[in-house]
Amino acid sequence: MTLKQQSPGKINLLLNILGRRADGFHELESVFHPVALYDTLSCQTTAQGLEFTCDDPRLPTDDRNLVCRAARLFLAATGITAGLRLHLEKRIPPGGGLGGGSGNAAHTLRGLNALFDRPLTDPQLHELAARLGSDVPFFLQDRPALVTGRGEHIEPLDFFPGLRGRGLLLVHPGFGISTAWAYQQLARFPQALNGQPGRARQLVERLQAGDSEPLAGALFNSLEAPVFAKYPVLALYQEFLRAHGALATLMSGSGSTTFAVVESIAHGKTLAAQFKRRFGSTCWTAVVPLAGGDAEGAL
Repeated sequence: MTLKQQSPGKINLLLNILGRRADGFHELESVFHPVALYDTLSCQTTAQGLEFTCDDPRLPTDDRNLVCRAARLFLAATGITAGLRLHLEKRIPPGGGLGGGSGNAAHTLRGLNALFDRPLTDPQLHELAARLGSDVPFFLQDRPALVTGRGEHIEPLDFFPGLRGRGLLLVHPGFGISTAWAYQQLARFPQALNGQPGRARQLVERLQAGDSEPLAGALFNSLEAPVFAKYPVLALYQEFLRAHGALATLMSGSGSTTFAVVESIAHGKTLAAQFKRRFGSTCWTAVVPLAGGDAEGAL
C-alpha cells in the first residue's frame, strides 16, 4: 500500500521572543500561517527495514533527516514491525524559515498513522511531534494558529478575513540560516530577547476583525535583529519590496526567507519580476495565495 501527501510550508506573521526559559528553550508567541507551497511525501509498506530517498541531493537520507527520525519514532510508539519505503520530493527551500523539514516530519507521522489505520490518537501524535521539534506540532493541522510556549502549544484559528484575497511573494537569498545560531545571538539584543507579551493575540484579533491596513507595523520578528546585523542584504530586499508596493514585509522564522504581503497574485508576480531585474536571478522566488490554493511560483 502506498500513500502520497502534500507537505506545506509556513510563514510567521509574528514571532515575539519573551525570554529564555530555565530549560534552555525560549518562551515565544507567534502567529503561524500555512503556505501553499508543497513538498510531496510518499509512504509505502515493504517487507522489512526503513528506506528513505529524496530528490534533493543536498539533504541527508539517514537519521539526520527528520523524516527518518519521525518514522522510527512512529514505529517505536506503535510497535509496528512492517518495513517502510519513504520518498520526499522537495520544493520548499531548506534552511529558509519556511518550516519545510518540520512539515515533512509532521506529515510523516500523519501519513504513517493513516497508512496503518490510525493506531495513535491525536494527543499521542502531538506528543511525538513535540519531541521532534518545536515547529512540528503546528503541521499536524492545516490552519493558521496562535503558537505559544516553546512552540508546542497550538491554538488553531480560522483563516483571517483581513488577509482574504492577498498574495504572498517569498524570496530566498540562496543561503540558509541556522535556527540555533539565530537564537544564540539574541543575547546581544536584549530588547529582541525580552519582547512585550500580547503582540500575537493583538495581531490575531486585528486580522480576524478584517483589518489589514496598515499591516506593516503589525508584523514583527524578534530574530530579524541578529540576522539583519549579519546579513544586511535581507533588510535591503525588504526596503525594495516595500518601495514597490508590498503591504508588509517580514523575515519568516529564523530566516533566511523574506516574504512580502501583496494586494494580489498578479501584483506578486509583477513584484517578483521587478525584484529579479534589480537583484538578479540568483534568489529563489515563489508567489502563492495567502489562504490556500496551489503555488503560483517557480523554483
